[in-house]
Amino acid sequence: MDLSRELRAVSDNPRLDAELLLGHVLRIDRSALRARPERVLGAQERSEFRRLLERRKRREPVAYLLGSAGFMDFELEVNPAVLIPRPETELLVELAFATLAAQQGKPLRIADLGTGSGAIAIALARHDPTWSVLGIEVSEEALAVAHRNAAALAGGNLRFRRGSWCDGLPPESFDLIVANPPYIAPGDPALHPDCAWEPSIALFAGAEGLKAIREIATQARRCLKPGGRLLLEHGFDQRGQVTELLAAAGYRDIESFKDHAGHDRFVRAFICGTSSR
Repeated sequence: MDLSRELRAVSDNPRLDAELLLGHVLRIDRSALRARPERVLGAQERSEFRRLLERRKRREPVAYLLGSAGFMDFELEVNPAVLIPRPETELLVELAFATLAAQQGKPLRIADLGTGSGAIAIALARHDPTWSVLGIEVSEEALAVAHRNAAALAGGNLRFRRGSWCDGLPPESFDLIVANPPYIAPGDPALHPDCAWEPSIALFAGAEGLKAIREIATQARRCLKPGGRLLLEHGFDQRGQVTELLAAAGYRDIESFKDHAGHDRFVRAFICGTSSR
């Protein structure tokens, strides 16, 4: 039986989707599934698999159907309260590691703004237990997911608080602020149909898609220590605008970095003065 046939109209990789869903139903991984292609499903298994197929045919993301998504070297709980972590964002984490490589083992303070599922914050906290990582999230539902993920995956150097970007954070207190904020304009024709299931607050940011980045640039400058750095993910066509608004906000040494597809996707900026300058 071709398990992927029904998903061809809605999936870029229907075979993978079908195997993941069937493995979820059978409580086995894909390698075990392929090792036993002759296995016959029981009535309850057929019913559960059919239910998942129908949901996927409505473009509900596979990660939500499974209740989990891989990120870096761990699995995160995800549900429609949080954005599904993207492979590109792993590069943002790796850029953070590289940025702080010379200071590894030192008690640095790092903030992850708009933490969502906690993916970035957890990766940073796991990388170096001497780093104190704070995840900020405005959504109470998303924050509950982040707390559960941290309890399963991270240690005592990670904590969360509810808030909008840097509101309420003390001045000049962080060595690094990192964020994968919403950066899409409503009605963007490049938006994948599956994204309709994800929280709009994590995707859309004003008419140009820059509202969140503009707010973060202004607020983070106050919260970074002199010599601190800001790392941001942005849209593939926003490099020029993001660079300009960071420069206007007083950042220096602004650098751009590419994603796996060769698109400008990340920016790193340095703050050399204090919040009063």
